[in-house]
Amino acid sequence: MVWAPRAYERRSSNCRSHSGVTIPVKPILGWCVLLVFAWFHSAQFASAPEPRSFSPPLVAPLTAEQVVHNLIEMNSARAKALLAYEGTRTYRLVYRGFPRRSSAEMVVKVRYRSPATKEFTIVSQNGSRWVIDKLFSRLLAGEKEALTPENARRTALDRENYKFILQNYEDNPGDPLYILSVQPRSNATFLYRGQIWVNGTHFAVVRIKAEPAKNPSFWIKHTDIEHVYIKIGDFWLPSYDHSVSQIRLGGNADLTIEYNDYKITDATPLKR
Repeated sequence: MVWAPRAYERRSSNCRSHSGVTIPVKPILGWCVLLVFAWFHSAQFASAPEPRSFSPPLVAPLTAEQVVHNLIEMNSARAKALLAYEGTRTYRLVYRGFPRRSSAEMVVKVRYRSPATKEFTIVSQNGSRWVIDKLFSRLLAGEKEALTPENARRTALDRENYKFILQNYEDNPGDPLYILSVQPRSNATFLYRGQIWVNGTHFAVVRIKAEPAKNPSFWIKHTDIEHVYIKIGDFWLPSYDHSVSQIRLGGNADLTIEYNDYKITDATPLKR
């Protein structure tokens, strides 16, 4: 059952030394990559302020509990209906800091088959070989691992992993938006705290802005991440990912993923 709105009112090769301190640059970049793939999967089918309850400018037609219920129901329905798709991605990572700037880019074709198969074909790659061979390859492998039922359960955007508070409501013509604060119920490594934007017609996450529930490394001072989703037919798939990690002793790692050329190759009618 999906709730319907009612009427409403208005020191190794992996390290570098800086001022006598050994900085594990490569592991830091590795953590940045791992954070992105985990958060990407938390909402595909399924610095932010602390939550606070207040009356939004418009009285929302649904409560936070009803929005989350609808979101979980529709995520499940979409996951069952989406049998296969393909698309193209462009991965870019730029590290600016000690001891030097590093960057790389990789273009990949992806084919997904329900329930848990992804195939990647590398189209082109250039830049740092270490970033390509270690980080981008790890990112692709991590996506495959994230499809397992246990990993999906541990990172799912649901009541088991998160607390939700309605922060705002936007009555956009045709596509109202519910803006909710999400707070993790634990400090598990790949959970996050921040905000999600939920489409009030299709009950799908269209945007996430967040930070890690737990700092993954002493060397990472802060990480901001944003995901944007796009509607392809009956389904909402990633459109753009961007994360920036501030390194404690200076510098930052900037990772973007752009998603293009989506094609739904197999699907069943979506049950609402």
